[in-house]
Amino acid sequence: MKPGPRLTVATAALLLGLVYLFPLWQIALKAPQYPEGLGLRIWVNRITGAAPQDLASINSLNHYIGMKRIEPDDIPELRFMPWIVLGLITSGLLVALLSRRGLLKAWVALMVLVALVGLADFWKWGYDYGHKLAPDAIISIPGMTYQPPLIGSKQLLNFSATSWPGPGGWAIIGALLLGVVALRISLLAPRAESASGVIE
Repeated sequence: MKPGPRLTVATAALLLGLVYLFPLWQIALKAPQYPEGLGLRIWVNRITGAAPQDLASINSLNHYIGMKRIEPDDIPELRFMPWIVLGLITSGLLVALLSRRGLLKAWVALMVLVALVGLADFWKWGYDYGHKLAPDAIISIPGMTYQPPLIGSKQLLNFSATSWPGPGGWAIIGALLLGVVALRISLLAPRAESASGVIE
């Protein structure tokens, strides 16, 4: 690979480091009794409230509708996700160092796979919390489920739930796009050289 794709893939790998500093995803809840709103921040290794007491408040509300408590220590993904990201960063820098187009293709494919698996796992997490309700809940509405949206907004009783990527999530999206750009430049380079009569 030429310097352009190598620098681009190195930048993409380093961009992934932002997931250790910022949340991957954020869920906001608004209702008349909570005009200031409640929120969750999902990080690479923990779950917190948007404000210090938000997680405790959300768990209290969940108790009334039969949802289980959100206990970050009980979520195994939060223990191994930091290592997955570290592997992507390290392998991306290695691709830039070794400068092999085949390795770049594999790295971009791995990035796509990790992103898709992560989204599917997040959807399943929300499905389990929103559908597996205690039968003896204080508030029980037949047929009602409380799965938050994967992305976008959704009405859950008197709460409006909104879910969007956090800064860490946008960093992953940016890194993936940069990886695709690096691969595109790398694939186009031989054609341009062949057309000019220059052999790589």
